Amino acid sequence: MMATTWAVFRRELKGYFNTPLAYIFIVIFLFLTGIFTFYIGSFFVRAQADLRPFFNFHPWLYLFLVPAIAMRLWAEERKSGSIELLLTLPLSLWSTVVGKFLAAWVFIAIALALTFPMWLTVSYLGEPDHGVIVASYLGSILMAGGYLAIGACISAATKNQVIAFVISVVVCFLFTVSGAPIVLDFFAAWAPQTLLDAVASFSFLTHFNAIQNGVIDLRDLIYFVSLILLWLFANLLIVDLKKAS
Repeated sequence: MMATTWAVFRRELKGYFNTPLAYIFIVIFLFLTGIFTFYIGSFFVRAQADLRPFFNFHPWLYLFLVPAIAMRLWAEERKSGSIELLLTLPLSLWSTVVGKFLAAWVFIAIALALTFPMWLTVSYLGEPDHGVIVASYLGSILMAGGYLAIGACISAATKNQVIAFVISVVVCFLFTVSGAPIVLDFFAAWAPQTLLDAVASFSFLTHFNAIQNGVIDLRDLIYFVSLILLWLFANLLIVDLKKAS
C-alpha cells in the first residue's frame, strides 16, 4: 500500500510543476503574505519581534487559495474521464485518495516553506521566540491540510471545478468562523453552554490560535488530524460511489 501511495504521490506532485499552476500559486501566496504582513498587519509599526502579523492572516489566505488547489484533484479527473483509467490501475482506492491528498499538501508546504525570509527578517530585527514560530508553522500546515481535505472531498462530488471551489470556500468558511461571536451569539440565546462549546470546538481559528500562542496541545493536534482523516474517508466513499454508478 505504501508503494502504491508513493507512486500516486510522485505522479501528482510532478504534475503540479509540469504546469504553470504551481508557480502561479506560489507567487500569489508569497505576494499576498507579504502584503498582509507588512501593510495590513503593520509588521514594522508594531515594533515587536514576532511573526503574529504573518500568521494571523493564514486562515483567510487558505480559505481561498487551498480550495483553488483542491478543486482540480478529482473534478478534473472526472471531467476528462481519466478517473476511469486511474481506478482500473492496480492501486487501492485508499492509496489513490491519500496519494493525491499528500501531493497537494506537500505542494502547499513547499509554498509555506518559501516564506522563510520572514523568519530570517524577524530574527535579524530582534530576538523572537523561535519555539512559538515553529509551533505556528506546524499549526499553519495542519490547518492547510484541513482545508485541503475538505476541498478534495467536495471536488470528488462534482465534475465542475468552479462549483467545487465555491462549495469548498463556503464549507471552509463555516469551519473557520464557527467559534466567532457572530456565530456563537446566534446559539447563545437558546442553546445550552455544552452546545456552544461544541460549536466553538469546530473552529479552525480556535485551534490555530492556541497553537500560534506556542502551546501545542494534544487536543488541537487530534482535532486537525481527525478532521483530515474524516474528510479523506468521506472522499473515499464518494469516489467509490461514483465508480459504482
